Amino acid sequence: MSARRANIERNTLETRIQVGIDLDGQGEVQLSTGLPFLEHMLEQVARHGMIDITLQAQGDLHIDAHHTVEDIGISLGQAFDKAVGDKQGIRRYGHAYVPLDEALSRVVIDFSGRPGLEYGLDFPRSHIGEFDVDLLGEFFQGFVNHARVTLHIDNLRGRNAHHIAETAFKAFGRALRMALEPDPRMQGILPSTKGSL
Repeated sequence: MSARRANIERNTLETRIQVGIDLDGQGEVQLSTGLPFLEHMLEQVARHGMIDITLQAQGDLHIDAHHTVEDIGISLGQAFDKAVGDKQGIRRYGHAYVPLDEALSRVVIDFSGRPGLEYGLDFPRSHIGEFDVDLLGEFFQGFVNHARVTLHIDNLRGRNAHHIAETAFKAFGRALRMALEPDPRMQGILPSTKGSL
């Protein structure tokens, strides 16, 4: 399988974002977004997905974090779509359950070519530190729309907002890893009966 890497640059009036990913990396990250909690979550994705991520983002944080978080999701989605290429030989589907103390989340993903998000994270409070938890849904929606994946995220139980978020992002990384792994029985074969994804 050839190198599965991508670099994306996205510039708008609200944000300037540069993303680089290696789907076959070691889980290394270089992040500079001005959003420490989101960086902590992206570190979980990288480490558990074994995906190298470099990300620099400058956004209108003086207004709020909405544009920056959403555009990071969009840019990462574009990078994944580019890096995965024609999808020949991948498992396509991935899933993971991840616990952290009292919290348990499940993520299921399909590199289907059809954007779809079913988002089931309910938080007991509105913020984790300074971070508005509503923005996590915006991140995942941006990712899904541009990676062209179907993604189901559900928190099955949990009382601590940080634990709920962390289990979701760890499970997201693990599900990505499974879906993107080469399937030795599918070498050179597209994992679809339709002939395209």
